[in-house]
Amino acid sequence: MRRFAAAGLALLIGSAGAFAQSGSPTPQDQQGKPPANAADANKDNQRKADEFVEAAQAINGPAGNPECVWLGRRVVRLMWRDDLDTAFRHLDLYDRFGCPGGHVQATFRCLTRFGGQIDPKVAETLDSRIHVCWINPGAQPQAAAAASPPPATAGNATPAPAASPSPAPSAAPAPPAK
Repeated sequence: MRRFAAAGLALLIGSAGAFAQSGSPTPQDQQGKPPANAADANKDNQRKADEFVEAAQAINGPAGNPECVWLGRRVVRLMWRDDLDTAFRHLDLYDRFGCPGGHVQATFRCLTRFGGQIDPKVAETLDSRIHVCWINPGAQPQAAAAASPPPATAGNATPAPAASPSPAPSAAPAPPAK
């Protein structure tokens, strides 16, 4: 009787593991789901189109091409999230389209300056900062924006480069050399 009980227990444990692996795929499918209604989808598509037009107008050369903007911002986002293997695969595709690699580097450098202002729980924060840095890799974070995080506009961002370099060294001590 003990042999049958042990065999039944082993069969039960094995089937439970197989059942757990063949679970419903709905949680993964919901991550990339489209907006709830058609109006939200149209707004999202229009916003994306406007960002590509803005990049094409602001950037001369291939970095302003829609395929370079889309792939480049994707590479920077993947690098920020430490998904370097996927970022390098996208970077190969970015290079294949003839897009300038230096623009990705400058954008990522800019994004690291905004690191304290990016909320990891709000995807739009990261995406908007990547877009700002893609359009203007020389953008500087505002000192006041770190204390109160209202959304920055182009008018508010203009005076920041002159004011932020001098107070920044005294406000935060340099990290020790390793």
